[in-house]
Amino acid sequence: MGYAERLLADGERILMWRRQHWLAVVLEGRAALALVLGGLVLGLLREVVREPLRGPAYDLVGWIAFAMIVGGLLWFAWRVWAWQAQAYLVTNRRVIKVEGIVNKRAADSSLEKINDAVLTENALGRLLGYGDLIIMTAAETEVDRFTMLAHARDFKREMLNAKYALETDIARPAAASPALRATDLTRGEATDLLGRLAQLRDSGAITAEEYEAKKRDLLERI
Repeated sequence: MGYAERLLADGERILMWRRQHWLAVVLEGRAALALVLGGLVLGLLREVVREPLRGPAYDLVGWIAFAMIVGGLLWFAWRVWAWQAQAYLVTNRRVIKVEGIVNKRAADSSLEKINDAVLTENALGRLLGYGDLIIMTAAETEVDRFTMLAHARDFKREMLNAKYALETDIARPAAASPALRATDLTRGEATDLLGRLAQLRDSGAITAEEYEAKKRDLLERI
């Protein structure tokens, strides 16, 4: 079981798993690739000017070129490893972002608190299949940013579908669940649920008729 799977709660399941596009690895590792290229160029120049560099100078340049190539490759390999360790998940309850190789960083956003996601795709992103996704709350506050996310459109669509499914489940009339109808609520619990239902109604996730039906049921259970 991977690190991301161990973060899941009981009954939580993964709906989609993504990471950054491979181009992000190339762009973030361009310094490492430049170091490798510089080492190769230096090694070639060493052979071109072999005669003037006889002796210790020739060997020194060779060791410098070797160190640049090996160091650049190791640096780039670290970037690839970090990319493979990424896990951007949509579950039936939240969106989870896991990054890091040794020191892990996990951040999540509850689907209930997500209001929208702003997707930005440039021309190259549309061609190669990546984009920048910003997750927003109901107060239009940014809570997380997914940069150069692979298949960002599919990720956003799955996230909003999961949010709608969760809200629909929460707002489902109690008649579908006799056990739930039999449970009494405190006045504070009922007020909190009514507030959440009003938000769903205002956002269009449920109809006014569904809201009124659920409201009557909650008031009967106080």
